[in-house]
Amino acid sequence: MDERLGIVGSGAIACGLAVTAATAGEVVLVARSEGSADRARARIEKLCGRLEAARADRVAVATELDALADATFVVEAVVEQMGAKRELLARLGALAGDGSVLATTTSSLSVSELARASGREDRFAGLHVFNPVPRMELIELVFPDAASEDTRARTRALSEALGKHGVEVPDLPGFVVNRLLFPYLFAAVELLEQTGLEPEALDACMVKGAGHPMGPLALLDLVGLDVAQAIGEAIGAEVPAGIRDRVARGETGRKSGKGFH
Repeated sequence: MDERLGIVGSGAIACGLAVTAATAGEVVLVARSEGSADRARARIEKLCGRLEAARADRVAVATELDALADATFVVEAVVEQMGAKRELLARLGALAGDGSVLATTTSSLSVSELARASGREDRFAGLHVFNPVPRMELIELVFPDAASEDTRARTRALSEALGKHGVEVPDLPGFVVNRLLFPYLFAAVELLEQTGLEPEALDACMVKGAGHPMGPLALLDLVGLDVAQAIGEAIGAEVPAGIRDRVARGETGRKSGKGFH
């Protein structure tokens, strides 16, 4: 890996990306607190144990953005909220070196707007990876109009270094995958509410009958119901009450221990 990669965030996407990158080189991950950093270290150790060639000692976990001083490619991977991402990217834009590329892992928000917030539109990219990052092959690559050819080339090269298949997609809400996927997932929730089917039964129909690797309700639990709600709002889809109600109760899927399953 030619880039010195820095990642800001400590959730599933940030840690999964760090572990994937640790198969190819050294990585710095910045968490927002010592508690978040400790949880990130534990998650990274666990993931590295499952992925051949991934070495936990290649991932340095810190709590200050100054740790990114030597990074040549910095990826924001924090909560899927425009305000939080804009604020962080403005700080990263001011801190990053002149030749550094900034990127966001947003799954639904405007990459062009986030690029403007960074103050570095020519050195900015969307790097939409999928959970679980070590296993999923695709990266949706999204560029603002002002992105330089160097930025585009380096982003494509990083995708290849991570062992991923990069596909350049338009900067539309939800890009390609989520724009097509979430209306289907929401339709599954609506069908559940209409029929009274058990979640396990509905998921079994799509796994056994349609050949999907995971049922729609299990996938929503994996993604996070709060994230699903945010994506639905961003792409203009009607978010089912079954999702909104669970999020209001703090039942956000696997990360909370309770969702549809």
